[in-house]
Amino acid sequence: MSEAVTDRAPDYSLLAQVAEAYGVATEFWTFEGEFKEISPQTIVKILGAMQIDSTTEERCLEALEAARTRPWRLTLPECSVVRAGSSAHIPVHLLDGSSVTMEVLLEDGGSFQIPQADIFTEPQEIEGTLIGQATFVLPDDLPLGYHTIRVRIVPQGKVEGDISESPLIVVPEALPLPSERGADGWGVTTQLYSVRSRDSWGIGDTADLKELCSLFASMGAQYVLANPLHAAEPITPMTPSPYLPVSRRFFNPIYIRPEDIREVAYVPAAQRSLIEWAAEKPKAASLENEQIDRDMIWEAKRSALEVIYQAGRSQARQRDFNRFREEQGQGLEDFALWCALAEKYPDGFPEGVTSPQSMYVQREKAELAERIDFFCWLQWIIDEQLDEAQRSAVRTGMKIGIFHDLAVGVHPLGADMWANPDMYARDIALGCPPDMYNQKGQNWSQPPWRPDSLRREAYRPLAELVRTVLRHAGGLRIDHILGLFRQWWIPDGMDSSEGTYVYFDHEAMVGVVMLEAYRAGAVLVGEDLGVSQPWVIDYLRGRGILGTSVLWFEKNADGSFMLPQHLPERAMAMVVTHDMPPAAGYLGLDHVELRDKLGLLTEPVESVRAKAAVERDKMLQRLRERKLIDDNSPERVKVEALYRYIAQAPCELEAIALVDAVGELRTQNQPGTNNEYPNWRVPLADGTEKVVLVEDLAANSRLISLVSAFTDEFSRAHKAAAQM
Repeated sequence: MSEAVTDRAPDYSLLAQVAEAYGVATEFWTFEGEFKEISPQTIVKILGAMQIDSTTEERCLEALEAARTRPWRLTLPECSVVRAGSSAHIPVHLLDGSSVTMEVLLEDGGSFQIPQADIFTEPQEIEGTLIGQATFVLPDDLPLGYHTIRVRIVPQGKVEGDISESPLIVVPEALPLPSERGADGWGVTTQLYSVRSRDSWGIGDTADLKELCSLFASMGAQYVLANPLHAAEPITPMTPSPYLPVSRRFFNPIYIRPEDIREVAYVPAAQRSLIEWAAEKPKAASLENEQIDRDMIWEAKRSALEVIYQAGRSQARQRDFNRFREEQGQGLEDFALWCALAEKYPDGFPEGVTSPQSMYVQREKAELAERIDFFCWLQWIIDEQLDEAQRSAVRTGMKIGIFHDLAVGVHPLGADMWANPDMYARDIALGCPPDMYNQKGQNWSQPPWRPDSLRREAYRPLAELVRTVLRHAGGLRIDHILGLFRQWWIPDGMDSSEGTYVYFDHEAMVGVVMLEAYRAGAVLVGEDLGVSQPWVIDYLRGRGILGTSVLWFEKNADGSFMLPQHLPERAMAMVVTHDMPPAAGYLGLDHVELRDKLGLLTEPVESVRAKAAVERDKMLQRLRERKLIDDNSPERVKVEALYRYIAQAPCELEAIALVDAVGELRTQNQPGTNNEYPNWRVPLADGTEKVVLVEDLAANSRLISLVSAFTDEFSRAHKAAAQM
């Protein structure tokens, strides 16, 4: 091939072949049903983010050849993920003519030999060397867990051989459904930061979560689903969004209730006064309907926590703390180190502080040992308080208890990316293409995991993440679960609509999440809204992972709303999400007015408002047909009717939004905005914007009325279904 040919830009056909080989989409169907071809500029940048050069014909041909020969260059697959009850073929690549034996080393210490299958595969010449393939078939009775495949290869004519190993992960075929474990029913969704009590430090915390679980358990609820409690910056300013954390594995200590730490009881009077003084301003803020000021709250709470930390602890408690650090391992140590560095360098890390392994960071680590210990201690404390909250929820009768929420990504300058930079694609942001509710698309500013890096690490970061989050929980909602299949990658400098999909090994990703959930005894719910491939929903349901059924989105082909009995069984049904106004606001078309005010519409507001009014009226007509409202029903009754409607559905789980229960009108988050709207800073209030405190919920007449209406309808519907 001449230099003039090899140095020129590739034609689209060749570029598309490279993209397909590396899991990058070159086309997709929009939410409006329009076929769209991805631009070559986008494809080249996306491939580049995975360190694949596709800028010239020569580089494209090299990339194709690398993709073709890659399996043959590996003795064993980088990681094998198989379902329990299923056999699997494992290829072994070796010098042609060599002999090979295989054994599986189980995580509990056992092992057994795997016989070679009588399967012939034509050898391949790789860089002048003939490479053969031996195939082994794993038995279908392997136990669940993280195991190791070990092979010993003896070249022809030799006695001694070389040993190679590769991870083997055996995952559940399907998770048991809530109904199969006696945990189906209803629960409450809430944004924990917004739900304060008189003892809160201006923000909802673990003690408030415990109270919420106790209250709603007494009413028959099986769970409380809270916003992500992931870690934010350890300094101010603190990012308000719980969906843009610095770490998804660890928790935000702003949710700690200082007075519930055991050592507080032994703090001397002078130090106790410091704690009480620190609490005065944030506690006063709990009583006001002002935007939640995380910076003020964290500065006050951190000063109190430092007093408690310095007070020390008993030898038994210190041993407990030491065990916690050992259990959480290097991941916790790296996170705490990042926190200490972020505290020392609030304006940004200096050159050389690029990863935990750098020599500069190792020197800093020794100097910051006490602060690292403090940030590890904070994680231990919140772990203890979440443990107590979950134990209390179960004691009070909940079958699930705390339901955590897993964000889709992390802050680009956060701890997770700093500790594992090779796991993430550079100069890329996660997001989604335009849809009917976000007509400009979304850019979430979060760097995505690289599928090749995940495979190379045997999905360890994903496993550790889910394992830690589920330590003290009975359920996990996975935000944008479709990201386990494909993710919308947006190159820096490009519009949200100019991205493309990158595909992941969903069988491995979903399987690892399921294994951790199975071991924790947890229910999984996937937020599967938005543009998706039709087969994905069925795949998830078949694996025992519930979907998300939002009433306003459940429509028939003719645009009418589905009848309750037609809503999906394997789903968590709800009326609204945190990205929508509460039900009363939605009925009032507040979502249209807000998006118009913020400049988020691409159509004339009159047109959008008219369409929304038609949608609302269709819903109200459905409620009239079910005899749930009449023409004179007030707004409160209409909201209750929406919940009575989903109470008639056969869904495994159903959810009451706390904002609807108290009559809140304001949305918690408006997608597509940052500081244009006070996202994630709106305290819980009623329709008159009067603050609603945790202590007041048990006697809140609107809440009592809605829960009673829902549970009465729920009982009638389920009794009728049982008699059929």
